[in-house]
Amino acid sequence: MRILDRYILHQFARTFFSVFIIVLFIFIFQAIWLFIDELAGKDLDIQIIAKFLLYYMPTIIDDVLPLAVLVTSILTYGSLAEHYEFAAIKASGVSFLRAMRSTFIFSILLGIAAFFVSNNLIPASEQKIFNLRRNIAKVKPSAVLVEGIFTDIEGTNMNMKVREKYGENDQYLRDVLIHQKAKNQQNTVVISAKEGEFISNKDSELLKLVLYNGYYYEEILLQKPEDIKKQPFASASFDTYIKFIDLSSLDEIDLEEQSSITTDKMKPTRQLLKDIDSLKLDTKEQLMQYSNSTMRRLAATFVLRERKTDQETLPYHQQWIEPYFPVTDIDSLYFERTDANELLAVLPTQQRSSAMRSAKNQLDNLRIIVSTKSTEMGKRFEFYNRHIISLHKKFALALSCVLLFFVGAPIGALIRKGGLGLPMVIAVILFLSYHFTGVFAENYAKRGNIHPIIGAWFSTFVMLPISLYVTRMAVLDRGFKGASLSFGYLWARLKKRRF
Repeated sequence: MRILDRYILHQFARTFFSVFIIVLFIFIFQAIWLFIDELAGKDLDIQIIAKFLLYYMPTIIDDVLPLAVLVTSILTYGSLAEHYEFAAIKASGVSFLRAMRSTFIFSILLGIAAFFVSNNLIPASEQKIFNLRRNIAKVKPSAVLVEGIFTDIEGTNMNMKVREKYGENDQYLRDVLIHQKAKNQQNTVVISAKEGEFISNKDSELLKLVLYNGYYYEEILLQKPEDIKKQPFASASFDTYIKFIDLSSLDEIDLEEQSSITTDKMKPTRQLLKDIDSLKLDTKEQLMQYSNSTMRRLAATFVLRERKTDQETLPYHQQWIEPYFPVTDIDSLYFERTDANELLAVLPTQQRSSAMRSAKNQLDNLRIIVSTKSTEMGKRFEFYNRHIISLHKKFALALSCVLLFFVGAPIGALIRKGGLGLPMVIAVILFLSYHFTGVFAENYAKRGNIHPIIGAWFSTFVMLPISLYVTRMAVLDRGFKGASLSFGYLWARLKKRRF
């Protein structure tokens, strides 16, 4: 048995490391394509690009490791079955589950390694990537400009907006709008141009910005009111306008400078647990303060009464705040005077229309406030849900390595095919199903449509019954529906269905 365990484990481990490296390089090239706009044509050193990819590698292991386990298990056990090695193993009295013991232990170790990577390496790499992208943008003004929005140029007192960047290094600009701030941080200078161009010199600390066909407007800041009336502003049109941007203040920027900004992906398990409790308490406090403020604006109060609605039927975001912030029915609000006619009768006739307009204006303002606050609370709930999803995905990733092994190994034994043909097709189909169900469930959970714990574990739960079914079929040595799944079998079935 030791010889058999070593033989199967050797086949599995050798195939795993080969598949892992190949898939890792594929995902690295996909990352390069994803960030090509930020890396290409920005005059970045090869060392910075290599460091960026090195920091990004732990992040893509989240997808690489489950796929590598699935492909390896199908290839290994498919090859053993194709060469009748499994037949010899079973003939010697060794069951299928016993033959899987060594590789099962190996998959558990991979799951532990996956949890370590997701809990320790990925948060650190996400922080490094964020800092590197942020600091690269500081030293590369053309890189920091985002089309269609105003962007602050680090080290200067101006912000720019461009409609389009083009050219080999994005040095050419269209529809440029610049706001220049004075010492009092007020926008006093506005420059607009139809075209623009960045011209840089490696030996100079000045970046030349050349603008074409535009207008210059400057508000004159004078202390005396009479002088302001005489000279309120200055304006001019130009064919060519040259502006120099001093980049000397950016020479001291450290690309490894740490930022205080953190997201859910940058936190380990301990920090996530702490922040989840803090976010929950803070959100409840915000809800209570907002509800009290709204009631004061309406001159109303809560009437606490027993709810007729079952709490389990409420949406998720209402269930967890229910004990602290009762969701009341419409008739649970009352006013000192419930009849509007009685309220108006107290006022003189000439003041009633004014009172109605005032009430309408107050309600319109309150509706705007409620809409704004609703958007804000929606972002708070999403931020809270993201933390729960990130926490549980660390454990789901570890378990998925084991489950996908119990999916791939039995399927490989059932299809009795090795190599990169049918096994690879089945592996890709299964992994895409696993990946996209997880993505869709996670997006639903972030918006609060489903519980975030379900969203984090959904794809793993989908694989669980599949793993149990195919493992049972392999243990009983049955093909799918009593037949061997092969290209010949599928082709024969298709020919029978022809008319």
